[in-house]
Amino acid sequence: MTEAILLVGGKGTRLRPLTVHTPKPMVRAAGVPFLTHQLARAQAAGVTHIVLATSYLAEVFEPYFGDGAALGLHIEYVTEEEPLGTGGAIRNVAGRLHSGPDDPVLVFNGDILTGLDIGALVDTHESTGADVSLHLTQVTDPRAYGLVPTDETGRVLAFLEKPQTPEEIVTDQINAGAYVFRRSVIDTIPVGRPVSVERETFPDLLSAGAHLQGMVDSTYWLDLGTPDAFVRGSADLVLGRAPSPAVPGRCGDRLVLPTARVAPDAKLTGGTVVGEGAFVARGARVSGSTILPGAVIEPGAVITDSMIGTRARVGERSVLTGTVIGDGAVVGADNELRAGARVWCDARIPAGAVRFSSDQ
Repeated sequence: MTEAILLVGGKGTRLRPLTVHTPKPMVRAAGVPFLTHQLARAQAAGVTHIVLATSYLAEVFEPYFGDGAALGLHIEYVTEEEPLGTGGAIRNVAGRLHSGPDDPVLVFNGDILTGLDIGALVDTHESTGADVSLHLTQVTDPRAYGLVPTDETGRVLAFLEKPQTPEEIVTDQINAGAYVFRRSVIDTIPVGRPVSVERETFPDLLSAGAHLQGMVDSTYWLDLGTPDAFVRGSADLVLGRAPSPAVPGRCGDRLVLPTARVAPDAKLTGGTVVGEGAFVARGARVSGSTILPGAVIEPGAVITDSMIGTRARVGERSVLTGTVIGDGAVVGADNELRAGARVWCDARIPAGAVRFSSDQ
């Protein structure tokens, strides 16, 4: 297997305002665009040619990654004129593949952070003679996911919608968003219309008698679709809990990028990242958070499990927990923002304007 398709066209609406100016795969995790980690792991598994299926803000990918040579890859870009869904996006880029009809093609979603053994998934695909092989992971609470039961050999039996009752939870296995397709199977996906690989392609293949194989790999897996998950994923990369050859530095409690400045008495813990040109002032405490390039954290601010956007500013003594601050926004001094708060790009919050406690 030397080819892969990455699905990077989603709008990332659940991540807004992080994705107002930046497509989700290009939001920084552990100091680099998240897509960099996926590309590096694919390259380490032997992939040499990758096609990026782009749509939303498609114009930002190629200027950053170019032809992929810096990562040891050949990268091509295909942009959807209209959103085509996961299956439609795969079919839309098929013309750029070089593989023969029976060759394996790796396909994965652009918002999954995983420790998947890609080589093992390919080996499973080839040893079982499957038409499509799926990475499955086991979750404690599968109610938010579609279920994928398999028989004792790993062959997929069904694709079940999100369970509504305890009786419908027949397995803890879910689709983890990475697949190996037999090249010829990709050509059977309808052309020129939206297609969901999860709701249409896979169930239709199963109904037609195709061999769909599941491989359970319950190493690290995280869907980065929400701000809290994205922040956690970045911290886990820095801490070394999630594997990636693309982390630009040694794993540890903190990652401070070149040109960033951190006051000697500022405290950075929990996998915190401080991006290029950012500044963390004296007495500030930042834990498990990402400070994007050019952001400023003023003296005495306390930031926990949060994302501070590019060129944003957090004022003196402000306390942020589980918060997303959009690019260019300013949070004045002495504010308190709790979990779930999102401050939009370029917004201004005056000093002392938002509090959850007394001002005494």
